[in-house]
Amino acid sequence: MVTATPLPADPPVPDRYKWVALSNTTLGMFMATLDGSIVIIAMPAIFRGIGLDPLDAGNIAYLLWMVLGYLLVSAIFVVPLGRLGDMYGRVRIYNLGFLLFSLASLALSLDPFVGRPGALWLIIGRMIQALGGAVLMSNSAAILTDAFPLEQRGMALGVNQIAGLSGQFLGLLAGGLLATIDWRAVFWVNVPIGIVGTIWSYRSLRETGERHRTRIDWLGNITFTAGMAALLVAITNGIQPYHGQATGWSNPDVLVTLAAGLALLVAFCAIEARVADPMIRLGLFKIRAFAAGNIAALMVAMARGGLQFMLIIWLQGIWLPLHGYTFADTPLWAGIYLLPLTLGFLAAGPLCGHLADRYGARPFATSGMLLVAASFIGMFFLPVDFNYTVFAVLVGLNGIGQGMFSAPNTSAIMNSVPAAERGAASGMRSTFQNSGTALSIGIFFSLMTAGLAQSLPARLTAGLTAHGVPASVAHHVAHLPPVSSLFAAFLGTNPVTHLLAPTGVLATLPTHTVATLTGDRFFPELIAASFHDGLAVVFAAATVMALIGAGASMLRGKRFVHHDADPAASRGLDS
Repeated sequence: MVTATPLPADPPVPDRYKWVALSNTTLGMFMATLDGSIVIIAMPAIFRGIGLDPLDAGNIAYLLWMVLGYLLVSAIFVVPLGRLGDMYGRVRIYNLGFLLFSLASLALSLDPFVGRPGALWLIIGRMIQALGGAVLMSNSAAILTDAFPLEQRGMALGVNQIAGLSGQFLGLLAGGLLATIDWRAVFWVNVPIGIVGTIWSYRSLRETGERHRTRIDWLGNITFTAGMAALLVAITNGIQPYHGQATGWSNPDVLVTLAAGLALLVAFCAIEARVADPMIRLGLFKIRAFAAGNIAALMVAMARGGLQFMLIIWLQGIWLPLHGYTFADTPLWAGIYLLPLTLGFLAAGPLCGHLADRYGARPFATSGMLLVAASFIGMFFLPVDFNYTVFAVLVGLNGIGQGMFSAPNTSAIMNSVPAAERGAASGMRSTFQNSGTALSIGIFFSLMTAGLAQSLPARLTAGLTAHGVPASVAHHVAHLPPVSSLFAAFLGTNPVTHLLAPTGVLATLPTHTVATLTGDRFFPELIAASFHDGLAVVFAAATVMALIGAGASMLRGKRFVHHDADPAASRGLDS
């Protein structure tokens, strides 16, 4: 057994250091989360730029991995990298993450290939970039917890976390704007920011927390990484069609991979309970504030992650075209119309983080989750062609609720653990959030695809035959995997030309009929009713997740702060 030996701390730093730490880590968090979403809106321009048809059945996997590969790496590596911060210095590891993220951004902008090799370059580059982002996410909260006194931590973590969350949604706007200039600009934008941030972090950040040199838990790291990778790979492949079925959940390979991932994670838990220096100290889950906060974070991440994609599909594929926007313009305007969500984050997050320092996390985090659930219920009753004012109010309330939850919940989690465990705790918190986002995308896309498979073929057949397409051709096209239609809406494109061009039917139809079929309104009007059926299921599921998160938040107990020097005092705060 190796006994952890604290290394001597660095000399005290001036009080202004905490603001330097806050500004730098907030920049790092914003940059890391921005890139988790900036590619989503820019995807049509990226695929055009590398000359790859995203609606081709063989290319769907490239589209999925462009988005989910980033989330997968982030979910897998935040815990081990947080543990490395505890061992070797949180600032040292954080600085390396800033450098890696910047270099990966530069490599992405210089993609030399086209077609599938170009897509592979981007997928691999995004994964390396995500590794750097995981370093930033896993250590930023720990650096702030070290730097700020107890009475200001909620405010500091609130600013940091809201910057991260707003980055997810500002990435949608930034992606739309930059994609109109050049698809490479989506990656260029990080290069100067990354260079400045890297130099700044190396020159200004200092080690102010405890470091504990222990053995690396190789077996735990391997089983955790392999288990999480298998689980998320199975979920990603489960979204894709299989042998004519809408999704791949009946695919034996998916089921075997899913079972293997769960088995590895069970083995990981068994290993962590026995090794002297585990990657994850399962004993932290005995702290009620820590366990409840992470369960609530998982639920809100699951509710939020898939929602982001559904709202983009709703706006880009249906609502904006129905209101006169061309498919070429919908990515940009979808980002603009989602701004109330981001503004809600920015308004509520820092304020509630500050108030949580005085009154505790439970009232704000729980109320926030209830507000999120209420907004989902409101969206459940919205028609597909909604009134934008009502939509803006509902998504704004959703953003406020998430802001009310995020900062206090993060502060409560980080305050509940010993100082020596803050890096690992920060990584575990990020793992719950990133895993929840990846899981939600798999769940919501599967629910939506299954919903479309029930009603879209009949509606597509009727719509095509009504415009002169032969019944045999219409039946064949309508029964292709609905995931192509879903991704067409996601990408803001009309797939009718893509579906009918190989049949040669368009050449036999009157010009005005072809113009109708390939125009901006035919596909949105056709898919609207089927999409609404799927939306009802999605919002119902999101409401349930938000309510479970509210329940977990309520069970966290009163304000709890872990005082290493006086454990009895800290236990007295938990009731």
